[in-house]
Amino acid sequence: MSLTAEPEIRVGSAREPAGAPAADPAGRTSPSVYETGRLVALAPWLPGHGERLSWLLDRQRPDGGWGAPGGYAIVPTLSAVEALLTDLRRGGPAAAPAAAAHRGLAFLAVALRADPPPDLPATDLIVPALRDAVDRLLDAPAGPPPGLAEWAGRPRLPLPAGLDPARLTRVRGLLAAGRAVPEKLAHALEVAGELAYRAPGVRPSASGAVGASPAATAAWLGRPEPGPALDYLRAVARSGPVPCASPITVFERAWVLAVLVRAGVPVHVPEPVLTGLRAAVGASGAATAPGLPADADTTSVVLYALARLGRSPGVGALAGFDTGRHFCTWPGEDGASLTTNAHVLDALGEHPSRPGVTAARRRVTEWLVGRQEPDGRWEDRWHASAYYATYAVLLALADHAPDGAARTAVERGVGWLLATQRPDGSWGRWHGTAEETAYAVLALAGAGRAGDARIGAALARGRARLSDLDGCDGGPPLWHDKDLYRPTRIVRAAVLAASGHTGRASAYPDAAMIRIA
Repeated sequence: MSLTAEPEIRVGSAREPAGAPAADPAGRTSPSVYETGRLVALAPWLPGHGERLSWLLDRQRPDGGWGAPGGYAIVPTLSAVEALLTDLRRGGPAAAPAAAAHRGLAFLAVALRADPPPDLPATDLIVPALRDAVDRLLDAPAGPPPGLAEWAGRPRLPLPAGLDPARLTRVRGLLAAGRAVPEKLAHALEVAGELAYRAPGVRPSASGAVGASPAATAAWLGRPEPGPALDYLRAVARSGPVPCASPITVFERAWVLAVLVRAGVPVHVPEPVLTGLRAAVGASGAATAPGLPADADTTSVVLYALARLGRSPGVGALAGFDTGRHFCTWPGEDGASLTTNAHVLDALGEHPSRPGVTAARRRVTEWLVGRQEPDGRWEDRWHASAYYATYAVLLALADHAPDGAARTAVERGVGWLLATQRPDGSWGRWHGTAEETAYAVLALAGAGRAGDARIGAALARGRARLSDLDGCDGGPPLWHDKDLYRPTRIVRAAVLAASGHTGRASAYPDAAMIRIA
């Protein structure tokens, strides 16, 4: 992604602007402490091991933890500590890793009894698996790793309240018996330990990845044996730290296009990008990445973007996710996602004349309205910030709820946004960020009543602050995977869309090229 003097935004342009970075067709996302820690522990033979270890050490917080505040720190801190202990046990450099591991262990001894980990994918598998691995390293017959003698004989690290290790035991039992695990669990195959090695029924995708995950791929591969899996790991880890998921091509393209076209940003999309998105939608839907199951969230955003660009394949692929009351992200989902259902409502709303669509829109509308928080916001399982969920639900209800059925809920959501704007004009969960400010601006601009002076003032202050933040705000990662992550181009698209006042190209004086071909 790079700034140019283009009068429009080109998604997947055939040419690269001067000085721009090389295209990354796998997608671009922030590195993950959790996933990088797993590669340090599982694949010391992979080029860049030293860089990954140094990167982990550099990202430890002053309090000894890693990652975001509260319960969000548990998974990355467990992964980093276990990785450091494993490297020490192998005979790696001792002083700095031992000191970091000690501070991380002290942090975990308190944190695991305090805030429960949030509802991130596979947390109920990851936390017990890593807690047990840390205990084994500390309780080994030879004693703790070098530099950590004081941890000998200490009480075991606790499990957070409400976490039951029984599911991890069942998953490992399936693998021990040579049986296949559900497709979605391939993304966290590393929790199986040694049982993940060449596990029957688990195969890399065409990209070489297992479950679109560097950690799962390293656990399955086990050693540096030539082939697609090793090629994938070398490519994804070439700069050292790694993301939670790669490739994310379909996910990235669909979200970028959906954000931009909804905001009226002029977009040039080459034919191969459109063809690729259309091909990603099979009879059972579209998947975020190869090796993951099709899901209603990705499917609906792809369908919405294609419909807005005049390439609609219909909404038949969503039928398998319809529970009769709302739409599941995938069959058998634990819980339900509000943003998935908001995106489904978007896709359905672009096909109002299709049989059954109006009834489905009413059901989804009622379900979303019924889950609005008392203060007017919405929260969701795929993002740490209520501003993302509120943005997604507000715009879906404002644009596609039949017969104005959700107007009261929309007004309450708008009221929450107005009430939570920070004095400097920004919005944010932990502090004001460009990403969250962009969501609030887009939601107010799209769902607020035209001519409302309060909304006009909030938008002016928000856009002014967005101009200050844009280009200097590097985080934090807010999107949910095994660890929090930041899909760089998607966030950039939201910030860019929120910066303009109309759909005219001249409203985007910083006109940017988002390169995703």
